Amino acid sequence: MSDNASKNTTGHVWDEDLAELTNPLPNWWLWAFYITIIFSVVYWIIYPAWPMGKSFTKGMGNTITYVNNKGETKTTHWNMRAKLMKETNEAVAAQKPWFDKVAATPFEEISKNAELMQFVQSAGKTLFSENCAACHMAGGQGKLGLAPNLVDDSWIFGGTYEKIQETITIGRHGIMPPKGGSQINDEQIAQVANYVLSLSGEPHDAEAAKAGDAIFHGEGMCAACHGPDAKGIPEMGSANLTDKIWLWADVPGAPDQVAKVKAVSEVITNGLSRGKMPAWGGRLSPEQIKVLTVYVHDTLGGGK
Repeated sequence: MSDNASKNTTGHVWDEDLAELTNPLPNWWLWAFYITIIFSVVYWIIYPAWPMGKSFTKGMGNTITYVNNKGETKTTHWNMRAKLMKETNEAVAAQKPWFDKVAATPFEEISKNAELMQFVQSAGKTLFSENCAACHMAGGQGKLGLAPNLVDDSWIFGGTYEKIQETITIGRHGIMPPKGGSQINDEQIAQVANYVLSLSGEPHDAEAAKAGDAIFHGEGMCAACHGPDAKGIPEMGSANLTDKIWLWADVPGAPDQVAKVKAVSEVITNGLSRGKMPAWGGRLSPEQIKVLTVYVHDTLGGGK
């Protein structure tokens, strides 16, 4: 190793020619490093930063005035929570005139107003995502065994504007009493299941379906809720059994006729008590519910 080369090293040498250099860092890198230190100190002074026991440094930034969830006006040091609350209040205030317009406009006229529908599509999508999509899925297609499809024309409690608004406001709790045990036996239940499958053109045993028809309209007392034509009674929230729309029995996913009969039989035997939708009247304002109603009816496309 030459003398000049050794001047730029720490003096440590390994394997006779492997040395640790002492080349200085570039000036631009050093200045960038110093600037980040200065920036950090300034940030710590201006904004909340360091924990101190059960509190923290509040910083010397501007104060923020906002209205909290209780409607109280508060002024506090700058922080992200207060900033978010202030910006949320400003956004709500900006949307209020549009909510008021929707509230004052009849349902049938809202869909004819391009500006109102643009607002409904935007605000309604947000309301649906935050409050409805957990059960009805993001696109409103529903989920078997959990929540009905909102994009088709099958509505258990009715699909008019007024009925959708009523459903959202007060919620729904559909109940089907169990038929197994004391009312009809297992063989009769299988016969009714075959009859129900026949109503929507599903594979079934014709002879069993004929016997099930008599039970459905007789001792089984199924027609009392589902109607003589089995098309359901919206006032009672009973399902239409003549279409190919299944919510509680996984008939579409059953691989064969035996499995389909079993799926329907289980519902008939055990009944239903889990078809419950919570009321949103106490969580959403009447204006929000109306926007959501129009969104479900017109934008999702399932209303009628």
